[in-house]
Amino acid sequence: MVTYVAMLDVPRHVVEYLARLLAAHRRSIGTPKNTRALGPFRQAVLVLRWFRERGCVHCLARDAGISQATGYRYLHEGIDVLANQAPDLHEVLDRCQREGMTHVILDGTLIESDRVAGVRENGNDLWFSQKHKAFGGNVQFLAAPDGTPLWVSDAEPGSTPDITAARIHALPALYKAAADGLPTLAGKGYTGTGIGILVPVRRPKGQSEQALHADTRTTNNLIRGIRALGERAAAELKQRWRTLQHITLSPNRIGDIARAAIVLNKNWK
Repeated sequence: MVTYVAMLDVPRHVVEYLARLLAAHRRSIGTPKNTRALGPFRQAVLVLRWFRERGCVHCLARDAGISQATGYRYLHEGIDVLANQAPDLHEVLDRCQREGMTHVILDGTLIESDRVAGVRENGNDLWFSQKHKAFGGNVQFLAAPDGTPLWVSDAEPGSTPDITAARIHALPALYKAAADGLPTLAGKGYTGTGIGILVPVRRPKGQSEQALHADTRTTNNLIRGIRALGERAAAELKQRWRTLQHITLSPNRIGDIARAAIVLNKNWK
């Protein structure tokens, strides 16, 4: 065996933030002192290594000197305490209005996972996305005008269209926000969502973009240009917290993992 020293490329204050959450969680559930294999700080390092490096859990557990089962238990505990800090959609929208934001941006992404069992009524795989040609969960993101990730929904199976996932998790709150002066910009995949959700107008089938009126084309370009910054929200999370590029845990945990990443991302600065 050869040992070596490695560095976790996460700001120390992020590790300390998670360690404080873990310590508070241990106190809340009555964990006696000195009964855990790892202290809160070392557990935080294990959790953040998984988020940042997309490492295998048994390797992280081996490096920490604990069993694989304990490694999984500590990882899930870390995900839970982080996800519990994520604000719900109504809180996010209220804050956006207080801060005077002109709009928010809605987008969906597929967080890939290992193949899982599940069949739709038509016989197709439930968790397989024909759009992305991959297995995973569909999550909806809300971003600020500058592209900062603000909120993420629970995961729906990968075969779920964006508009369906948005109707389940986001649209009721977004309609109310739009009525209060905070519209939402979205892509063509959300066509038909209703008043307050601004999407580009589709061109007539079989015709070019020039078939649209000049005013409509201008409006489309404005919507696309403004919401382009919002499309970086999912990319920023996936590149900074690389475990979101491919989840090896249960796909039912995708929503919690994405919410935990939102909380970590907020505390990165």
